[in-house]
Amino acid sequence: MAFISLFILFYGAYLYRVIRTAKYLNTSYSGVFLKVGLRFLLLVSVIIAIMGPSFGESKREVKSVGKDIFLLVDLSQSMNANDVQPTRLEKVKFELKNIINSFSSDRIGVIIFSSESFMQSPLTYDQNALGLFIETLNTNLVPNAGTDFGPPLTMALEKLNSDDSPVTQQKSKVIILISDGEDFGEETENVANDIQSSGIKLFTLGIGTERGSKIRTRNGFKKDREGKDVVTKLDSRSLRKLASDTDGKYFEINATNNDVSRLINTINNIEGELRDSRQVDVSANRYYYFLAFALFLIMVEVLTSVKTIRI
Repeated sequence: MAFISLFILFYGAYLYRVIRTAKYLNTSYSGVFLKVGLRFLLLVSVIIAIMGPSFGESKREVKSVGKDIFLLVDLSQSMNANDVQPTRLEKVKFELKNIINSFSSDRIGVIIFSSESFMQSPLTYDQNALGLFIETLNTNLVPNAGTDFGPPLTMALEKLNSDDSPVTQQKSKVIILISDGEDFGEETENVANDIQSSGIKLFTLGIGTERGSKIRTRNGFKKDREGKDVVTKLDSRSLRKLASDTDGKYFEINATNNDVSRLINTINNIEGELRDSRQVDVSANRYYYFLAFALFLIMVEVLTSVKTIRI
């Protein structure tokens, strides 16, 4: 709008000067209006082209393709360790948001666990709700009597195989288990076999370091029965074995390495299931017609000359 106003202002001043000069010389000034008209058409054509006019109807097929992904998050006390800054859990929460943002067209659910498992969020497309659920994660949400991979894996398997799931292809179902690897459960191997036979993809993400760190509590550091500070270390062996037993992959976040980007790329390479396909009416952007006309007017402007004042 400002550009048009400036055009009118300067060209008004130009016309006023030409007409005033022509009257002073007592000569014709009609040629100036042809020049003004030509440039006005050029300006209008450029503005319309910039606006991107769309007209004409055509059909386009829109496909909805997606996956079902369950995030299993360990909330045992050891996740409060700070060998990964600021703490293991806070780092996981940050990376979970990146994972969710990377799969906006997929349904994602969250299961929290320690010695027991709980459904934090069912499978949903609502990224805002998922973000709120993740923000509230803390180790006080679950009982802390050790870590057991069996219950969350069983819950995820049951939900992914339930009848209300729109995804029927097992290859389009994914489980991501995130933990520091200290598994004290006895049913993990049996559940892993069920997941492997079902064809569902299981990926494990280890968080922590082999050096480990103390576990900070409200009253200092967590201590064992002998009164010594408990040091928790990343146990990648159980996570690597779980991934290997299910034909999945193991990824890790430690003090110097972050495999979340590789995890996201790996899941992206998994073929999603076609959920819906429909024909929609679309109109094409025809800006190039007006741009071509503007270029034609520029050529006319360059190749022709008009005497604005005849003497």
